[in-house]
Amino acid sequence: MRKFLFVTGAIIALGLAGLTTVESAPPPAGKRINRAIELLQQDQAIYYTQIQATDIDYEKGKEMVNTWADYISVEMEHGAYNIPGLRAFMKGLADAGPTRSGHRTPTVICTLPVGGVSPEVMRANYWMVEQVLGSGVHGILLVHARSPEAVRVFVEAARYVSAKRAVGSGGLGEGMRGSGGQGYASQIWGISGEEYTRKAEPWPLDPDGEILLGLKIEDRHALQNAEASVAVPGIGFAEWGPGDMGMSLGVSGSDARGSAIMQEARNKVFAATKKAKIAFLNTATPETVKAMIDEGVRIGAGGQEAAEIGRKYQKRKMPW
Repeated sequence: MRKFLFVTGAIIALGLAGLTTVESAPPPAGKRINRAIELLQQDQAIYYTQIQATDIDYEKGKEMVNTWADYISVEMEHGAYNIPGLRAFMKGLADAGPTRSGHRTPTVICTLPVGGVSPEVMRANYWMVEQVLGSGVHGILLVHARSPEAVRVFVEAARYVSAKRAVGSGGLGEGMRGSGGQGYASQIWGISGEEYTRKAEPWPLDPDGEILLGLKIEDRHALQNAEASVAVPGIGFAEWGPGDMGMSLGVSGSDARGSAIMQEARNKVFAATKKAKIAFLNTATPETVKAMIDEGVRIGAGGQEAAEIGRKYQKRKMPW
């Protein structure tokens, strides 16, 4: 493929002091920093595990460095906006690395507690994007991405003001990240600050970019604009969010996901990702993962068993 939680003083101290001593070590030769992007470039399906932001700290990072998953999803939408914990978690990953695949850390993608319900809301909360990426993570998933205008602000918030690709005639405004925030993230990545500002670009907009941005097209409003939203330069994957989608469309119960209206919603989002040549995220079970791969799903929401089956089915070579 190509394309408030109040925290204790102890946690704040951990997040704001003593966390700038991550030793720099470049990623192994021939490997990308972002393992998920590296696999997607090989047309390999990827699989993730999720952790709540209330549960992340330095020790949890050390514990999860050799997770079975291709990326770790840190869930901030319905829980804490926990930047001190996130920074400590990323340091734990970096200190305990590298991974079995030879990458400095696993890929980490955060879900924000703000939705892309309008460009005004997204612009007012752009600082969340800047702070999360400044913690050294490798991507962000935006919930309730209702309009391409809001998505464009999301992408702009994830880029440095110095980034020029697709700015202007390409449909994007200038980036919003500024100098000063790259220091910690660059240490987590094991590269210089200058190199970080070059590599912290969204893929596949920048083929060499190491940031993976995704959208949840998960309500009837977002569904109307699905094709235009996922086509915004800088978006790398999307999902249809069946839980919220069902609530928005007025269907519920055990059979809701298989209803005609829900399948129509899924098909619309899936078709939009195919047209934009980006990855589609869908639940994959041990029983369905092979069919999902054959259909073109490239991000699996499921457990380790499904991931093992899918990797073997695709004859993956990268260690896991």
